Amino acid sequence: MGDFDYTFAGLPLHVLLVHFLIVATPLTALALVLIAAWPAARRVLWLPVLLAAAALLPFGLFTIEAGKWLEQRVPPAPLIQQHTAQGEDIVPWLITILVLAGVAAAWAVVELVVARRATQPQHVVLGRGIRTAVGALLTVGAIAVAAGSTWTLVQIGEAGSRAVWEGSFSDEPLEQ
Repeated sequence: MGDFDYTFAGLPLHVLLVHFLIVATPLTALALVLIAAWPAARRVLWLPVLLAAAALLPFGLFTIEAGKWLEQRVPPAPLIQQHTAQGEDIVPWLITILVLAGVAAAWAVVELVVARRATQPQHVVLGRGIRTAVGALLTVGAIAVAAGSTWTLVQIGEAGSRAVWEGSFSDEPLEQ
């Protein structure tokens, strides 16, 4: 963590970064499902999805580091410790999103190369069975990763929300 100041405009950077991660991770995973299941989308969107997945991992790691920095600057509490312990659970999912996006991108490139060579003599053809099998495997994997990463984010976020808000507001409006 070093001496880096994890603040922005007087706010802890973790509370700002986490909102982006909560939105970007499921959106990237959903885009991964889209390119896995729909070949026409894969031909056009494989690179943006790969770039988004590649950006998520370092962004997630930076968000975790900002959270560790913040944890050292708030009073110790069991709810904060629970949230912090769960925070790193997203890392394997971010890695898996990146790996699966890389596989989908590689498959898209293979499909594009084969399609371009189909006009040449002695061309290679991908059989319908191979295309269907690879598409099905990619789709099942993408759905699993989308569900798992989103569920993990919900669990981490719920723990973080409890750490911040539990017991810190009134059930009734306060007199002004």
